[in-house]
Amino acid sequence: MDQEYERRLLRQINHQNLPAEARLTKVSPVSVKSGDRFIPTRAGSNWSINFHYANENCRSPSQNHKAKDATSDSSKDAVAYAALLRNELLGAGIETVPDPHTEDRRHAVLSQDSHSLFRVTRLCDLSVDGDSVTSVCWNERGSLVAVGTHKGYVQVWDAAGGRKLTSLEGHSARVGALAWNGEQLSSGSRDRVILQRDVRTPPSAERRLQGHRQEVCGLKWSPDHQHLASGGNDNKLLVWNSSSLLPVQQYSDHLAAVKAIAWSPHQHGLLASGGGTADRCLRFWNTLTGQALQSTDTGSQVCNLAWSKHANELVSTHGYSQNQILVWKYPSLTQVAKLTGHSYRVLYLAVSPDGEAIVTGAGDETLRFWNVFSKTRCTKESKSVLNLFTRIR
Repeated sequence: MDQEYERRLLRQINHQNLPAEARLTKVSPVSVKSGDRFIPTRAGSNWSINFHYANENCRSPSQNHKAKDATSDSSKDAVAYAALLRNELLGAGIETVPDPHTEDRRHAVLSQDSHSLFRVTRLCDLSVDGDSVTSVCWNERGSLVAVGTHKGYVQVWDAAGGRKLTSLEGHSARVGALAWNGEQLSSGSRDRVILQRDVRTPPSAERRLQGHRQEVCGLKWSPDHQHLASGGNDNKLLVWNSSSLLPVQQYSDHLAAVKAIAWSPHQHGLLASGGGTADRCLRFWNTLTGQALQSTDTGSQVCNLAWSKHANELVSTHGYSQNQILVWKYPSLTQVAKLTGHSYRVLYLAVSPDGEAIVTGAGDETLRFWNVFSKTRCTKESKSVLNLFTRIR
């Protein structure tokens, strides 16, 4: 591969076939420091790719002892899983599994030639209009991707067809948060307004939610599609129902901006939120009663939150000062794992469709893939040759 082609390929990685939250433009470590609090100064993409395998800290002592005494075959299984993960998430062809070069399964970098592991797809280029991407969000079916822009537009794209379906106006400043609820799309902006629109109807049909006094920087719909949680730069966490134009709940315990929001898929009405640098706390709320539950100081700015689909655990990504990724058990708030490797704020997080892997993007210009969650198996395991999880877990 010649150097010019290599440079062109890396410049386009923000439009690769990855979860949309990870498909972002390059963040310069130098320019970010003088950039915006939530949306870093952007330039041409130059993401590098790394893959990591996080071992299971929740194993019993006997299981951990067996893991330490595992043969080279089990080590090869770990690398085989990494190869499968690369192929599933990056859309590359099935590759030959290399021999492992390290016994540190927790933080092992498993990529060999990153340029051969992904397929680049250019979906859109807003720079031709003097605009830039400030948020992205897939719909639940994975067929449409919403793109929020610096100029305040919300575009909806058919990802498979590579065509723009609509461009929605209404915001007067950048759109930093997006959340789908069926065919409805909610967008939060620096203009302090949340707009909710049905992408199947004329753009004039919209709900306008006003409750934040500063930028809306986080949006998430509950699993039952009935409530929308919004976080703002005003340190407020608001909860809206599907019909009211005013928030039905307001939480003011955070001491900094609330960007990280996640609804539990396991407990109805349980909401988690994380605060910025002046707060650093992970907080939990019972939205059925309006009661504040547990909280813990994470030691760093909380940038993102996501629950495991398979266990009562969640992952948080962080910025200043440690730039770490933490996996927590709930409700004990015991740390299952602490993953390090990023050297700047871990601003972006996406969970794979099977719920087992995450991808993180940071201001250090890297995308990193981590295997952090495992499925709870209550039925007989599949005998498929591709089902490598049972052999390494």
